Amino acid sequence: MSSGSGGGPPVEWLSIENVIAIGTSVLGLLVPIAMFLYDRRVPRRKLIGYRVQMDSPIGDGSSNPRLGDFDVPNMADASLVLLRIENDGSQSVADNDYTSSEVHGLTAEFTGRTVQAVAVTQPSGIEHLNSHFASANGFEHVGSTVTIPRVPLNPGDHFKLLVLLSGGPAEGEVKLIGGLRDGRVHRNSAPKPDEKLRTFSLPARLLSGGLALAVLSLAGIIVLRVGNPIECEQGELTLTGSTAFEPVVQTLAKQYEDKCQGADITVEARGSEDGVSELAQLGERSANAARSVIAFSDGPMGRRWDLTRKKVALSSFTLVAHRDLDLGPHGLSLQQVRDIYAGRYQRWGQVVPGRKEIADLPIVLVSRGDESGTRQIFQDRVLKGWERAPSTSLDCRPPARAADTVTRCELSSTRAVLNKIAEQPGALGYSEVGLARQRGGKVNPVPLAGDWPDDRHIDLGAGPYPYKDIEYAYTYGPPRPGSLAAGFLAYLDESISQNVIRGKGHLPCLREPEQCR
Repeated sequence: MSSGSGGGPPVEWLSIENVIAIGTSVLGLLVPIAMFLYDRRVPRRKLIGYRVQMDSPIGDGSSNPRLGDFDVPNMADASLVLLRIENDGSQSVADNDYTSSEVHGLTAEFTGRTVQAVAVTQPSGIEHLNSHFASANGFEHVGSTVTIPRVPLNPGDHFKLLVLLSGGPAEGEVKLIGGLRDGRVHRNSAPKPDEKLRTFSLPARLLSGGLALAVLSLAGIIVLRVGNPIECEQGELTLTGSTAFEPVVQTLAKQYEDKCQGADITVEARGSEDGVSELAQLGERSANAARSVIAFSDGPMGRRWDLTRKKVALSSFTLVAHRDLDLGPHGLSLQQVRDIYAGRYQRWGQVVPGRKEIADLPIVLVSRGDESGTRQIFQDRVLKGWERAPSTSLDCRPPARAADTVTRCELSSTRAVLNKIAEQPGALGYSEVGLARQRGGKVNPVPLAGDWPDDRHIDLGAGPYPYKDIEYAYTYGPPRPGSLAAGFLAYLDESISQNVIRGKGHLPCLREPEQCR
């Protein structure tokens, strides 16, 4: 049915939804053209911006202002600075993008003042940045400077430094010094919280509000009609297997659930061999049930016709000793390690003669069970055979009197091994590198023949350090398209997931495939 007497075309297509869709489509067409022209004139660069969000005096002198009842005794001209550091460019910044020749990436300089203490905060959702702020990565303060590690940042990611200063007035000069490959570090122009923002004119505000409303309306229509974005899948999924890779799996599972409505992911790390074996056994009973399970394994678990595996990361592992057991810069030779795990020594004085402080200290081997991929790699790559010393203890404590056999126990997870080594003098065990580093000074990593599993060895994926292998994800057959298992495996390949894997001390195979052959 048409309206009017002129015989014009029908106007049913002029619905609100279609008008919004057409208007937004036109806007969507113009924006890429503008960006294309912009990119042709202005090259895209990696950018790290910084701004001082607070620089306030505190103190106990009569001439110094105070913040309420907050006094800082014995500190002249004390002040608090809140420094925000962010990736305000369009490209991600990786740890190897920093051009500093030192272990750290950036340096914050507070001219004329002395740094007394510093704390780090970051928004929820990127708590993994915490793992970078360690003294081993160059995080420390000396004099008027704070050195900042090579923190990888996706576009929009940021962290803040809360710095306690003394010896100079507030509102002093604050600089962030450093360089980026194909980019730069700059002071951005964002205002401080107390500054008054410049207002737009009324026409500009109406136009901006109208465009925003049009975009949001179209987005709402798409969400109501389509549901989750195409990269998200719904359903239930269980992630099992490696306890060494558990921190990565836990982080990525939570991120995927937060990103995708209707995804319910459970993490049940119980050891590589147990996880893969249970997946195969479940597949024999119910193929459908098995397709909702992914088992992660430290190293390969053998070829199984019914299982499909995907290379995820190159993982490095380390021997770990009690914090008071210092075995020197060269640590243990491969032959010493093999003799220890063959049960040839009972006390550390037999391994390292001439060291009076450890001469009578009993050796306590804190091992994993047969289900552990970390143990399998240790046996294959380091021992070249089995741990021949028998298990002699349930609580990992040596006998009160000297015995003819070495004390050895087996625990069910990497975290349990590290906890026991931290509390038991004379203890020696093994762990994934990232988990060992998280313990700080509570445990003591041990070099193998003077070789360390540091970032340089991980990046090279080669060299003499033997204790490393590939992390695999096993599924029951190829994951079905549209399944949550397929969606999660695809999510492992996204940039944000690759950064999490790298941040936990592993080398992502997608970025460095030649290292995961």
